[in-house]
Order: sequence, then structure tokens, then C-alpha cells
Amino acid sequence: MDKISDVSLEECSQSKYLRPYRLRYTQNGIEKTWDLMKVNDSLAIIVYNPFRKVLVFVKQFRAALYWAHAESYQDNGVTKIDTTKYPGSLGLTHELCAGLVDKDCNIKEIAQQELLEELGYKVPLYKIEKITSYRSGIGISASRQTLFYAEVSDVMKVGEGGGLVEEGEFIETVEIPVDKGKSFIYDESIAKPIWTMFALQWFYDNKYKVAKAAE
Repeated sequence: MDKISDVSLEECSQSKYLRPYRLRYTQNGIEKTWDLMKVNDSLAIIVYNPFRKVLVFVKQFRAALYWAHAESYQDNGVTKIDTTKYPGSLGLTHELCAGLVDKDCNIKEIAQQELLEELGYKVPLYKIEKITSYRSGIGISASRQTLFYAEVSDVMKVGEGGGLVEEGEFIETVEIPVDKGKSFIYDESIAKPIWTMFALQWFYDNKYKVAKAAE
């Protein structure tokens, strides 16, 4: 997953996923501009197996995270990154199962598809619970992300997961014992997006607290 090579950077004039704009406006009589990006809305799912008491995450390589860690250099007019100095492991994250809202169907159905594609779990729609939605990347895109919760069992595991090969996805399933999850939130050695941290805090404040009280 983290074996990358031949890394280079170039200007991006067209993209299937990103569309840059410059917003011009007047605020309190002062003319201003702000550069922003139009992106797809997304969803994420907290996945918990109460029978084995593990939280289920995905581990994957994120190019933007890798780029944030690395320094580039020029080689005959090409901007490159030396992978011997900056290994691909710098771009690995632990995240919730997630995906773009880019299909013509109900958002809960998209969440169901992502659970199957990324983790291999076939989860009934009634077992997928909407928690809330919020804005992500507020200074750049302010896209909407919707957060779901799903409890799974080993019986629901019908595939290997790993993402869609035809879309170039390389995803690894990671299970973390529920009693280790709180320390995971604040472990700075493990890269994770802020929405994963928020989602875990919600889980411990709502689902796990109730389950512990019932024991």
C-alpha cells in the first residue's frame, strides 16, 4: 500500500473531483477575494462490532497527506519528491469507512455500498443510523459530510473489502479494541482526519456509555 515511486508534481487544469474558483465580493464596503474549491459532498460511517468489541477502520494512502510531509526538488524542469527520503508510509491514515456522495440514490444506500466495497460487510439499511451532518474543509470547500453509525457482526462479512480495484483503491481493514479507541483519538503518531476523532468521541459519549451501563 505504501510502496510508491516516481513521484512528481504538476499543475492541475482539469479534475473530475476538484474545481477551483475565485469568489469576489464586497464586505462592509471593502472589496475582497477568496480562493475556494467545489468538491463532492461525502459520508462517513462509524463501524462497531459489539460481539468482538472492536471498532473497524480503513487504512489507506492519502496523496495530500504525503505531500504535506515531503519536500520537492527540481529535476530537468520536473518537480519531484525523493521517496528514499520521504517514504510512502508518511501518507498512510486511519479513517472511518467513507465515500463521496456521487451516485443517483439515497445517501444511506451509498453508505451501504461503501461498507461492502471497503470493509466487506453487507449491512441492512435499517442497521445504518444517521447521526448528523456538518461542513468539512470550511476555509476551502465547506462541503457537507454526513455521519452514520453501523453495528456489524461477523455473519455480515461476505467479502474481503479493500475498495474498488477499477477505481485504483488500496484499502486495508484495521480493527481497534474498543477499550483502546479513546487513546487512539489523541495518539499523534497515527494520522487521522478530524472527523474521525469527532465521530469516535460521539461513539463513546452515546453508544459505548449506554452499552457499558447495561452490562
